[in-house]
Amino acid sequence: MQDPGVFRAPLRSRRDDVDHALAVDHALSLGICGVGGVLDQRPATLADALIAVDAAYGERVARRLERFAAVPDGAQVWTRRPAGPFHRGWLAGAWSYDASPAAATLDLPHVRPCDWDPEPWEEHRVPAAVAHTFRRGGRNFQRIRAASFQPPGRSG
Repeated sequence: MQDPGVFRAPLRSRRDDVDHALAVDHALSLGICGVGGVLDQRPATLADALIAVDAAYGERVARRLERFAAVPDGAQVWTRRPAGPFHRGWLAGAWSYDASPAAATLDLPHVRPCDWDPEPWEEHRVPAAVAHTFRRGGRNFQRIRAASFQPPGRSG
């Protein structure tokens, strides 16, 4: 069985008017992981979303969405509130478009179900590759790669 991977999921919009902490809280409370790209109309399929995102935001953003949607279920994801603890979860379902006002306000409309650990992780307990990826900064959902990376096992 192929390892589904470990990913940084900052849940952080490229828009300056979005409260990053609220976006993280929103995702954790709903059990989702998401990326930005609010659309004028709700897409019926991922293919429709990719076309609309390409038209509205460009090919690079559409490719990012396509990669996010293609990550296999069971992939481990990490996020964190600004200057706060980390949160670990596992992707647990397919892409969908959240057309709710909250998703639009927080710029997290492209979502996947995510099983988040019930308790946060302090930085000293997080794998070094995860902490390093977040210290580097950025707003993209991306794979965490490190030759020596051994993610902690799933609890519960």
